[in-house]
Amino acid sequence: MSEHLVFVTGKLARARLEKVAAALPPERFAWSIADAGVKVAALMTAEIIKRRVEIPEGATRVVLPGRCRADPADLAAHFGLPVERGPDEIVDLPTWLGLAGRKLDLSKHDLRIFSEIVDASRMSVDQIVAKGLDLARRGSDVIDLGGLPDTPFPHLDDAVREMKRAGLTVSVDSFSLDELTRGAKAGADYLLSLNEETLDLAFETDAVPVLVPMRPDDTASLDRAIERLAKAGRPFMADPILEPIHFGFVESLVRYRDVRARYPEIEMMMGTGNLTELTEADSLGVTALLLGACSELAIRNVLIVQVSNHTRRTVEEHDAARRVMYAAKADAALPKGYGRALLALHDKRPFVQTADEIAALAAEVRDPNYRIAVAEDGIHVYNRDRHRVGTDAMAFFSDLDVAGDGAHAFYLGGELTKAETAWRLGKRYVQDEALDWGCAADGEVEDTTAFKKAGHTKQSGPDAPLPGTRDARAVAEMPEPVPGRIVCGQFVPDGER
Repeated sequence: MSEHLVFVTGKLARARLEKVAAALPPERFAWSIADAGVKVAALMTAEIIKRRVEIPEGATRVVLPGRCRADPADLAAHFGLPVERGPDEIVDLPTWLGLAGRKLDLSKHDLRIFSEIVDASRMSVDQIVAKGLDLARRGSDVIDLGGLPDTPFPHLDDAVREMKRAGLTVSVDSFSLDELTRGAKAGADYLLSLNEETLDLAFETDAVPVLVPMRPDDTASLDRAIERLAKAGRPFMADPILEPIHFGFVESLVRYRDVRARYPEIEMMMGTGNLTELTEADSLGVTALLLGACSELAIRNVLIVQVSNHTRRTVEEHDAARRVMYAAKADAALPKGYGRALLALHDKRPFVQTADEIAALAAEVRDPNYRIAVAEDGIHVYNRDRHRVGTDAMAFFSDLDVAGDGAHAFYLGGELTKAETAWRLGKRYVQDEALDWGCAADGEVEDTTAFKKAGHTKQSGPDAPLPGTRDARAVAEMPEPVPGRIVCGQFVPDGER
C-alpha cells in the first residue's frame, strides 16, 4: 500500500518540486502539492500553513520544506497527521524518503576512542581534568595520560584519581613500569602498553592491559603475550603497532590482518596517530580509510593523538568515521550515502540547481533584494533588475549598484566570497548560511522552529534587516496580513465567527 504524501511549498519552488515528485515510484508514493501562497517556502509560519493549506482526503503524511521554521508537532496536532521537516534541498528528497535503499542512522558505533594527552606530565592536575572533559565532550571514550621519556610525572596518581572523580574513563600510557604501576593503583582502567617483559603487571591489577610486541616486527613476542593472558583468562587488547608511511606502514597493516586471522575473537587496538600526525595531508580522509580497515578487521579500539595543527579535529573525525563505518558494515554496503560528515572540502552533489532553473527563478523576482545561488557555470546574483553570472566575487561590485550603501556592499562582498569558495571547491552554497564543512568544523546549532535574527549589518534604522538577507525577504515576501482580531487568545480572520 502506497503512502500519500502532501508536500507543502511556496510558489518559487513548486515547479522544481513537481519535477522531483513526478519521478517518485508510484507504487510507493502518491503525492499532492500544497502551495502555501508564499514565494519562499522557508518563510512560511505555522499560522500561514494552518490558514492556507488544505490536506486532501487520504493523505498519510505532510512534508515541510527543510528550511521551514514551523513547528512540525504543532502542525501535526492541527492536521491530525504526521508532519515532518524534509531535506533542505529538493534534489535530496528521494534519498530522504529512503529511495537510496537505506534509512540513515548514525547513532550507533562499536569502536572505543582513546584520546591521548601527550604532555600530561607538564600540565597541572586541574588542566589535565579540564582537557579530559573537553576530549570527552568531543567524542572520546577514554582519556589517555601520556608519559614523556625522561620527564618526571609526580602528580600522575592525583591526576588519575581526579579524572575518575570527574567521571572519566582513564588509561595510562608510559614506557615506565613505575608510572604504569602507580597509574593502575590510582584507579586507571587501562594500561598502555605492556610487552612480554612487563606482562607480570597485568596480574597485579584490574586495569586492562594493551599488549604490544617487543619491536613492531617481532610478532612472535606479541603472540606469546597474547597466549599467556588468554590462558590465564585475563582481559586484554592487542596492538601490533601501526607504523608511518615509508617506515613500515604496509607491513604493519599486514600484521594487523595476520593477528586477527590467528586470533579471531580477541580485542584489538590501532594507534592511528602514526599516520594522521606524520602525514601532511588532510586528516579526515586518512582517518576514514584507517577506520574502514578497523571495521573490516573488527578492531574496536583506537588510540588517537592531536599534536599537529592539521589534526586539530581528530576526535570529531574519528567519531564521525566510526559511525559511518558501523552503519555501512551493518548494511553490508559501501560507505557511501551515509551523510556529509566525512566530506569537508567537496560535496557529492554540490549544485542543487541548474543555470536554467536559476534563470527561471530570477524571472519571477519582483523586488530589489539580491539573491545569490551557485550552479555549475558559476555564481548567480539576481534581483528584479539584473541577473549576473561570474566566477570572481569581487568582479560583481560594479554591476550591483551598491557603491553608496556600505552595509549592503559589505554584506554582498561576504556572501559572494563564500559563494566563490563553494563554487571553486564544489560545495553547496546557501545564502545567509555557513558552508557545511562536515565534521571538520562545528556546525551552527539553531532553533529550526524560529526565523534567524537580523545580521550584524543593517541598511537603515536600528532594527532594519539587510536587503538580500533572509530577514529582509521575510518582510518583503510575506503575504499581506490577513485582517482579523484576537478572540480568547486565538486569531480569527474577518468573516469567520
